[in-house]
Amino acid sequence: MLFENLFTTSSEGESTSPIVRRPRKGVIVGAGQVGMACAYSMLIQNIFDEMVIVDVNQHKLEGEVMDLLHGLPFVEPTLVRAGTLADGEDADIVIITAGAKQKPGETRLDLVNRNVEVFKGLIPEVVKCCPKAVLLIVTNPVDIMTYVALKLSGLPSSSVIGSGTVLDTARFRYLLAQKLELDPRSLHAYVIGEHGDSEVPVWSKVNIAGMNLLDVEAEGKDINPLLQDIFAQVKNAAYEIIQRKGATSYAIGLGVAQIVQAILRNQNRVLTVSTLIQNIHEIQNVCLSLPCVVNRQGVTRVLNLSLTQAELQQLQHSSQVLQQTIKKLKL
Repeated sequence: MLFENLFTTSSEGESTSPIVRRPRKGVIVGAGQVGMACAYSMLIQNIFDEMVIVDVNQHKLEGEVMDLLHGLPFVEPTLVRAGTLADGEDADIVIITAGAKQKPGETRLDLVNRNVEVFKGLIPEVVKCCPKAVLLIVTNPVDIMTYVALKLSGLPSSSVIGSGTVLDTARFRYLLAQKLELDPRSLHAYVIGEHGDSEVPVWSKVNIAGMNLLDVEAEGKDINPLLQDIFAQVKNAAYEIIQRKGATSYAIGLGVAQIVQAILRNQNRVLTVSTLIQNIHEIQNVCLSLPCVVNRQGVTRVLNLSLTQAELQQLQHSSQVLQQTIKKLKL
């Protein structure tokens, strides 16, 4: 036969019994720009052994997967395939990016009704086919959709996570680091609350090498205009990108890859993901972002961040904005 002489058996012709290890398996639901940015980011970082991508547009899905497959000789081995949710049995994590696309001039909260209808059909099917998986919600408005997924799935809150303000936090760190001429990884800063217009920059906790930014930078100067300008850029970044290219994709793809790594590798990493908040800062029964410990079980702890009075009021306002939307949902 053509290939029969390419392979040999073990010495003396004896067969061996290989050790079978459970692969790291993930499902991505939605092969749009965000879904494929997630897939590409995780492929080149060798996060999964097996990746199943699902989309209602089968023709496009097959093309996207073919494109990824042709790059496999350049990366670590990964089984990538176009499939259905039924192919996701035993998946460790299901990443949901499916939903309506945010249009120029439209807020994330404007997407609610369209995407809630999508989730009503999708989430029960995900739980049926992938009962052991952690759900990672990326679909906007992500805090509302995380809450919807939690209620529709019946899973514990630790297992239903939203990408939250992970991207906002990255933008915040990048812009601060650019202004300070630092590597973004060398400073700590968080954006909390809604992934949206009511998000809150935690200026009181921005620090470089343990030094508070406001103490280091102030030195008698009024830096409020500078701070306000940086945060305005953070908050409006998505609108600016959507107006120019139609959608954000690369940065959220990289952010999702970090969340998935924290889960699969049990990293106990602190990330500002969206999770159900109960009895923190007088906030009840809403999904929003605070620094959380993320590991193989999902979110295992929410850090009770000490805030200034102004930051606390802004966070509570952010939760109220989300609560008002949740009250209008018919779940």
